Amino acid sequence: MTALVNLDGRIVPPGDACISVFDRGFLYGDSVYEVVRTYGLHPFELAPHLRRLAGSAGRIGLELPWDEARLETELTRTLEASRGGDVPDAQAAPWNEGERQARIVVTRGAGEVGLDPALAVGPAVVIAVLPLRGPPRRDYQAGVAVWPIGDRRAGDPAAKTGEHLFQVMAVKEARARGAHEALLLDDAGEVVEGASSNVFAVRAGALVTPPVSAGLLEGVTRRVVLDIARQAGLPIREEPLPLRSLQDADEAFLTSTVREVLPVVRVGERTVGRGRPGPTTRQLHASLRTRADAVARGEVS
Repeated sequence: MTALVNLDGRIVPPGDACISVFDRGFLYGDSVYEVVRTYGLHPFELAPHLRRLAGSAGRIGLELPWDEARLETELTRTLEASRGGDVPDAQAAPWNEGERQARIVVTRGAGEVGLDPALAVGPAVVIAVLPLRGPPRRDYQAGVAVWPIGDRRAGDPAAKTGEHLFQVMAVKEARARGAHEALLLDDAGEVVEGASSNVFAVRAGALVTPPVSAGLLEGVTRRVVLDIARQAGLPIREEPLPLRSLQDADEAFLTSTVREVLPVVRVGERTVGRGRPGPTTRQLHASLRTRADAVARGEVS
């Protein structure tokens, strides 16, 4: 498929999706967004994503021009228009083939240049539907590395906004170190989250992850994985996670919309566990895949 963009309700090719250079999302990161993925071209966990979008907008005083029903309708329209034309990718994880990722962005809009939000004339809504490019199959089989980055950014971690320069630079540094993801630490050297993911450790048979109070964005996939773990009777501890505790864990993994459950085998210079994806990580991912397959069949949303 080629990418498609729904701009304020009009579906156009990316080259025709024009927005003002005076839009506050472009000038100041004055916007909120969500990334939704599909299974069988059905959106996964759409309702929690749209609730979080509304929550982020409320936290920055941005009034959404569309309600959840309209957002769902426009997303569905754009996904349907994107059907067909997928190019096979031999390296792709099988559950990503033919799927889409949709980035839903709401900006405060354009207007006279200045920091005052009242200068915005009105919000803009962009839904960009793209071929899903998740980690390749080999990353799930072998695991990935993450690199710790200190000096976390200021701001409201619970609001998913367009202001992402700190994360951009953190990922740049991590990739320069040969790592897949940047691991963000707080002032005490404790793990908070990844640049675009949540972080889990498996220690002595228990699942350990930093609490929301640590200053992280509560991921939709994080919540799904915690729900799966509870149903499986796996002990869960939401508590501070020092960097050394993650490095010394039996297993570690990342969660995010596009990554699902991605095993981590190295943190900085330290190997995690036996240096390969562990059984708890594999089981949690398999359970998530079962739920995703039901979505692909249209049985659940």
